[in-house]
Parts: sequence; structure tokens; C-alpha cells
Amino acid sequence: MPDDGLPKIGAPATRALSSIGVTRLDQLVDHDESELLTLHGFGPRALRILEEALDAAGLSLRS
Repeated sequence: MPDDGLPKIGAPATRALSSIGVTRLDQLVDHDESELLTLHGFGPRALRILEEALDAAGLSLRS
């Protein structure tokens, strides 16, 4: 994974994030869990992977 890219979360979840303009990990800080989980193709597994990547980068989703 590039330093600012997204981890592998699957094509549907990646497309869902792209639909709201998220293509880099640091862009996720402007979004919260409930918002992401409403996206078509985005589920709990993708959320877990992204939260782990955010934590490793010292970032977090909006509360």
C-alpha cells in the first residue's frame, strides 16, 4: 500500500469510497463510520481494514 493510498478492501468498497471522493487514506478523516456503512458495496470488513490502516497512520475517522 502506498503511504497515502487505500489498503486492499475489495473493488466494491473501493468504488464506494471513490463515489464520495475518497481515494487516499487521509481523506477518510472527514467521514464517520455510519456514513461509510451506508455506501453501497461498503461493509464491516472494509471498515475494519480501514480503521486498522488509519490507526497505524495515526489517523482516525470523524467521531
